[in-house]
Amino acid sequence: MTNVVFRLSGDERAAQKLKGMYSICSAHPWVLGAAMKQALDDDTPLLIESTSNQVDQFGGYTGMKPADFVRFVHLIADRVGLPRSRLILGGDHLGPNAWRDLPAEEAMQHAEALIDAYVSAGFAKIHLDTSMSCAGDPERLSDHVVAGRASRLCAIAEAAAARAGRNGKPVYVIGTEVPVPGGAAEELEAVEVTHPEAAFATVAVHRQAWRDRGLDDVWERVIALVVQPGVEFDHTKVVDYQPRLARKLAGVLEQLPGMVFEAHSTDYQRPESLATLVWDGFAILKVGPGVTFALREALYALADIETELVSPETTSNLREVVERVMLSRPGNWEKYYHGDEQKKRLLRTYSYSDRVRYYWADPEIDAAVQTLMSNLAGIAIPENLLSRHLPEQYWQFRREMIDASPMSLIESKVREVIGSYAAACRICDAASEET
Repeated sequence: MTNVVFRLSGDERAAQKLKGMYSICSAHPWVLGAAMKQALDDDTPLLIESTSNQVDQFGGYTGMKPADFVRFVHLIADRVGLPRSRLILGGDHLGPNAWRDLPAEEAMQHAEALIDAYVSAGFAKIHLDTSMSCAGDPERLSDHVVAGRASRLCAIAEAAAARAGRNGKPVYVIGTEVPVPGGAAEELEAVEVTHPEAAFATVAVHRQAWRDRGLDDVWERVIALVVQPGVEFDHTKVVDYQPRLARKLAGVLEQLPGMVFEAHSTDYQRPESLATLVWDGFAILKVGPGVTFALREALYALADIETELVSPETTSNLREVVERVMLSRPGNWEKYYHGDEQKKRLLRTYSYSDRVRYYWADPEIDAAVQTLMSNLAGIAIPENLLSRHLPEQYWQFRREMIDASPMSLIESKVREVIGSYAAACRICDAASEET
């Protein structure tokens, strides 16, 4: 499976160190900076992906087009000191998802422009996701339709790469059993693992679609298949990985040389489960809400510390500002959070789907965050307050691993999550003990 690391990074040294790669699916600059520092410390490449709703040819919800996102990531890398050559940029769920309310042909034309923009901007890993129905489509698309649309987008990507004159050619991820981005909206008790027969069928029908479109030589760059290993999270619960349930699925890779599985919605899995996933062949682990959930925990812990140390008239009131803005602009959460007002209030802050992440760029919230950071930057935070509000960071401070500046504390909290993924992807001498 180290082969997939080399095919993603082109780095033989990295391929010898890593059994898999984690993918940071976030556009928050502090999250990306923390991930880059992790990669620097580990001396590894870093895979960063933007999703089709974050970044598209019209700007997405971040306001960034693909070329804008590339510049944005490069600027952070330059500031942190991570060589740009160590970055791998990917596009997640690229397809007609944002235009599902349009007729299929019109939606696919938008998807073609999306793919062209991503590849032209230099994105190297392309997840072709055409699994969703558009206006006029049946409720569930057949694998043949999904594969045909995916091959159509692959041809657009190849043309864009050739036009751009890139040295390295894109690699592709396919799959029809694609989890919902950002976690499940309904309450879950269990998740059905992809059947081996379904995985084989998906690969076969896509292989034929590539052949029918004259993309035979491109197929060798299809490096991963998205499957469901039995991991997911809803607003308040996590469905943990159970290796025994995925054993037959993991065996499929023995008959798919050159491919690995890509696992979505791995957020909040136990560290030992992440390691077992990689060992079992789910060599690309996607994490998104999990890192911004940690960011929110850090910011709110600092806000609690602020109330202890700063006079009331000068505090940021971050929690109250976030709540007020989310209530005034409910478009990013009201379709997902249900129940009485108390339950919705709790979900706005604590849901595992972390839809508060859509609001950090709001000018009013950003101003409150900056006030919080400024208030605490001029104060020596007592270590006993760290023990109360950020206990892991307390011990890191005591061990002189970090200082007690607000940004250092935030980065440490986010790296708790990223570090678990980094550890899971390293090559070790023995298989995981979780069976």
